[in-house]
Amino acid sequence: MTIIFDCDGVLVDSEIISNAIDAELMSAAGYSITADQLIASYIGRPKREIWAAIASENGFDWPEGLLDRAETLLSERLETELLPVEGIAEALDRIEGPVGVASSSVMAKLRLSLTVTGLIDRFEPHIYSVSQVARGKPEPDIFLFAARNMGVDPKGCLVVEDSVAGVKAALAAGMDVVGFTGGRHTYPAHAANLRAAGAREIIVSSRDLPEALARRRQSGAA
Repeated sequence: MTIIFDCDGVLVDSEIISNAIDAELMSAAGYSITADQLIASYIGRPKREIWAAIASENGFDWPEGLLDRAETLLSERLETELLPVEGIAEALDRIEGPVGVASSSVMAKLRLSLTVTGLIDRFEPHIYSVSQVARGKPEPDIFLFAARNMGVDPKGCLVVEDSVAGVKAALAAGMDVVGFTGGRHTYPAHAANLRAAGAREIIVSSRDLPEALARRRQSGAA
């Protein structure tokens, strides 16, 4: 079984940083929203799609350059503040079989995040970004792209995801998927939302990942 990880919120604890920046800039531009609200409603999709969706849903345009400012601030803060999700390195040491990453982040941010947290060598060369496909999550493109480039059947893949969009994308790709709520951005309805989206199991801590993935492998779920 091939294990494909989402990155933000599963491998690296970036969601809490990214959404805090977005909420601050959006609120300053006149759209009052909190980081918690962004996390609960929008994580898992590409950042530019999230910003476009909020503007479309509310019938306005963001000030010119605001999203670029958000991305610049995020890159700066990732370099100095980003940490791996607690326990993920130790969990990866105990996970058998091939692994890859399929992320809604653009490639530059994805590689920066994995480099800063010391995880990049664990996944090279199987690091895949939304910038390499036509559509972001919840569409299946990134997961199908990852499977194709790893030379495996999508039905032989198990995805670890922290977002509703990611769970839906994995299922649409024909892959098994477990939900993960071990990042610092987790919220009260997180597990329930992932289950409702179709996650077969919820993993609440990195330390539980190896056993949970082994159970799914043994069950022949994928």
